[in-house]
This record gives sequence, C-alpha cells and structure tokens, in this order.
Amino acid sequence: MTPMNNRRVVITGCGAVTPIGIGKDAFWEALERGENGADYITLFDTEKHNNKIAAEVKNFDPELWLDKKEARRTDRVLHFAAAAADLAVKDADLDVEKLDKEMFGVYVGSGEGGIGTIEDNFRILFDKGPNRVSPFMVPMMITNMSAAYVAIRFGAKGPNMAVVTACASSINSMGEAYNCIVRGDADIILTGGSEAAVTPIATAGFASLKALSGRNDDPKHASRPFDKERDGFVIGEGAGILVFEEYEHAKARGAHIYAEVTGYGLSCDAHHITAPDPGGDGAYRAMAMAVKKAGWRPEQIDLINAHGTSTPLNDKMETLAIKRLLGDKYKEVMVQSTKSMVGHGLGAAGAIETIASLLAIEKGIVHPTINQIEPDPDCDLNTVPNHAVHAKVDRVIINNFGFGGHNGVLAIESFKE
Repeated sequence: MTPMNNRRVVITGCGAVTPIGIGKDAFWEALERGENGADYITLFDTEKHNNKIAAEVKNFDPELWLDKKEARRTDRVLHFAAAAADLAVKDADLDVEKLDKEMFGVYVGSGEGGIGTIEDNFRILFDKGPNRVSPFMVPMMITNMSAAYVAIRFGAKGPNMAVVTACASSINSMGEAYNCIVRGDADIILTGGSEAAVTPIATAGFASLKALSGRNDDPKHASRPFDKERDGFVIGEGAGILVFEEYEHAKARGAHIYAEVTGYGLSCDAHHITAPDPGGDGAYRAMAMAVKKAGWRPEQIDLINAHGTSTPLNDKMETLAIKRLLGDKYKEVMVQSTKSMVGHGLGAAGAIETIASLLAIEKGIVHPTINQIEPDPDCDLNTVPNHAVHAKVDRVIINNFGFGGHNGVLAIESFKE
C-alpha cells in the first residue's frame, strides 16, 4: 500500500457533454477543427430578451441516459451530469461492482444547479397557486443533486461533495477530489461539473450585468477571448466528469492513464462581488500555489488553458496575472481558451477545459483560440490563434475564476512511472 503522503492521483477516464460534441472523441475532433458551438437560442423564446445567443448542447436526448420517468423528474443539469459520468466510467473501463464502495467518491459542482426547475415552478406558483408546485421541485433544483445522483447511480458510498464557487465550481471540485485521494480518504472519485443555465432568468440576469456579448447578429464571432473587439461571454452549458484515481489502484487494474494531477491552487480576490481584481492578484496567487504544489518552476509550463471568458475585464486581468507568473517567458508559453468554441459553461467550464487539456497532452496537439481577428495589445499572450498546432505538452495549468473572486487552478502533467 502506498504511504498516504506519497499517494499520486492520475486521470483514467473522461466524459464530455458539450455544445460541440458529446463524448471525448467528438469533443476533441471539433476542438481540433476550431468548431464553434455558439448560435441562436432554441431552448426558449428570446423575443423579449436582449441576449439571443448561447452555446447549447444540441441533439441531447436525456432518455438515452435515464428512463423516461426518471428524466421527467430530474433537471437538465442532472441529465448532463449522468451522461458525462456514464461516459467517464465507460472510458475508464471501470467495473464499479468490483470497487470498494466506501473508497469510491463523487465531487460534482455547479454554479446554478437546477435553475430551470426553479423558473418553471415560479411560473406555476404565480399562475396556478402553491398547491400546484411540483413535489419534485426541491430535489430537482438543489445544487448538490448531481453529485448525489451520480453516487446513487454507481453506488459510490465514499466522500461526496458539491462545490459551489460560481464559475470555479468544477475546478474546485476536482481540486478537492485530488486532495481527498492524496490524504487517503478515497481511492477513486468521479469529479467535475455540470451546468444547464441557458434559461430565461439566467441569461436575463447575466445580460443585465452586461456580462454577455451583444453580438446577436453574429453568434459565430461573439466569443472572442483576448481579441480587441471582445464584448462579453457567450453563455454555455454541458458537463465534464473525470475519473480521478490513486495511482496504485489504477495500476492494479491496468487502467489507461491520461495524465497525473500534481497541483491545485485556490484563492479569493476579496475585492468585488462580480468584477475581478483588475491587477489579477488573486488569479496570480492561485496559479503560483498550483505550480508550487506541483513542484514546477513557472517557466516549465507548456500550456495554460485560460479562463479566457471574452469579457473586457477578465481577459486583461488574466493576462496581467499570467505575465506576473511567467515573467520574461510569457510569450513562449501557449495559452488557449476553450470557451472561444464552447462558450462559458459556468460551473462546468473547468472540467470541460481539463478534458481538453489532458487530450492535448495525450495527442500532442493544442487546440486554437478561435475568433482572433484583431489581437488586443493589452492581451499580448501566445494565444494559439485560430488554428490548432502540434506541440509536445507535458505540463498544463487550467484556470477558472468565479464571481465573488473565487480563483481555482489545477495542474496536470504527462504521466511518468
């Protein structure tokens, strides 16, 4: 048995439900092509809305993953989580019946939880009265239900947590899952995030905050991280679930290992409820912590999967933080924004971006940041513009920053015995 202080955590499976593909292969192929998932909203009538675009998960049938009754009694956010978890378990070739269920955990975060269910039941409350509110409303809308349902689905009786830190939710979920395995409280954890917030109230709220792109006439060019003409993010949805596993456990069952998790950093700006610290101090400190925990020097990073939201404030702040971390080497390290293609999946973003990053390690290909038309001189990073590049990738950090100043950074690297 590996001593607790020497326990290593590897990634042995992944499941992606995204606006550009369901399943890791479809997701990766679309990323490599630079495919854009943004388009006009179809999930609700946008006639009265200022925002009319989003990156929706298309052609998703919940009854492929849950039976009809179960699908009707659960929210779209849980449908995504269940599908991504099934895909991850299958990808890891995991026989859950053979696992020690008390050492098998689930850490799945979400920013908005079942917000669509809340909206639907508010309409019922006001139109028809309180007695018509669904008896399933509470379990459908509470944010912990994706983590609970995935555990029920696979009989995972070990540590279970639903982290809610806005857009850092899934990075923090994975970071806490990593720590849980390192300290010996679990051998294997299904972890990541799920989000289904392309709903009338959520999009109206973000639009009122002026956080969304106003490029309603050109959805394919609306999400343009680090571009001079960026004007906000495109709201997205989906889920990413990964299998985090203690190395000796993975080795004993002959699992395929994508990458090793080696560091995790977190911090708070303690600055503002929605705006990031303009100097990027909190983001820098989270990145520096992750790199230090990983035992790297900053200049050893090959790739940064940026938060890269396409908002004027975030991209500039993140650029300053990356420059502070990398010093003179900042133009040599590749920086990519997955959100340029899948939009901003809020509490699911970090997990989806971690899947993109571990596939970059495995395939030796870095997906592009699309819509790089006029680079912003204030964001003069090596953003891998518009076309994928072949490159040896050993060390990656994934950044996610959330409202309230939550900052989470995960460090992963190519696996070596």
